[in-house]
Amino acid sequence: MIHPAETAFIIIDMQWGFIDEASSLCIAGARASIPACATALQTARRLGMPVFHVRRAYAADGSDVEPVRVGIWLAGGRPVCAEGDNPDSVLAPPELTELSGEAIIMKPSFSAFYGTTLEADLRARGVRTVVLAGTTSPNCIRSTCYDALSRGLNVVVLEDATSSRTPEVQQANIVDMAYIGAHIMATAEFAQNGLQNVPDVAQQATEMLTTLN
Repeated sequence: MIHPAETAFIIIDMQWGFIDEASSLCIAGARASIPACATALQTARRLGMPVFHVRRAYAADGSDVEPVRVGIWLAGGRPVCAEGDNPDSVLAPPELTELSGEAIIMKPSFSAFYGTTLEADLRARGVRTVVLAGTTSPNCIRSTCYDALSRGLNVVVLEDATSSRTPEVQQANIVDMAYIGAHIMATAEFAQNGLQNVPDVAQQATEMLTTLN
């Protein structure tokens, strides 16, 4: 059985720089996913899961902006930068604002694990499962999903609380993450049943390997 106390809810990049239609880095499907993300966040809090708000924050000098994004980043007024022309672009909408005691992690690239303390924070809390929400599915959600799987964690992806630039891209990436081993779940099921229908694949693997010795 997967226990909520050993599960982290990770909401990724749900900040104005990716949600606001006026931002040059806006993701087309992100704003529509806010209600589902809010429901998922409330559910995680109700179940007692540790919550991590992971956001992108570029350096003011652009030194860590992906080369393919530099042009649009400069032309758009340096969004997703706390010291740029739009510092609110690193903040979350009211429905997704962090509560006191919830962790905020600023990441320099796609995966929530890259260049952050996330792995150490999860290990310190005894986390064995992560539930992912946010944007975008082909980039930050997917890279975080794969990095979590490679670290031996169970991964749950909330399909309607994640988003992509088109429905077709969203569906393709959900299928790929399911194929590699992530458990795909709707927010309504998460709100109703929590983790009770999520298989503990990591524990099952440990038990199978034990029989080899």
